[in-house]
Amino acid sequence: MGRRGYPPEVRRKVLHLVASGRKVSEVAFDLEISEQTIYSWLRQDRIDRGLEPGLTTSEQAELHAAKRRIVDLEAELAIHRRASGLLGKVVPPKAVRGHRGDGRRGAYPWRQRAAPRSRSPP
Repeated sequence: MGRRGYPPEVRRKVLHLVASGRKVSEVAFDLEISEQTIYSWLRQDRIDRGLEPGLTTSEQAELHAAKRRIVDLEAELAIHRRASGLLGKVVPPKAVRGHRGDGRRGAYPWRQRAAPRSRSPP
């Protein structure tokens, strides 16, 4: 079949045929499905029923959706970073009060703090 795989009804029908006693090779030949595909379905069925360790079908779907969401968010973040970089070249950053941007602090450079007075004994 195609990239999408087989419909769930076909999988159920194949699993039922194998469970009823038919050999995997016979079912594979009759339905033109590879034996490996049927063995994979049988293994996944055992996992879903809790007879074998592994990710269930619903857990796999959830994991796939989460990975897809991560890819989408990373693409969105890359777009925002690119836009921010382009805007930074066009629009200068906003000045922050109290910071001159040259590494020295103070909003008013002409206001210098006086050196602390030392107290000498009288």
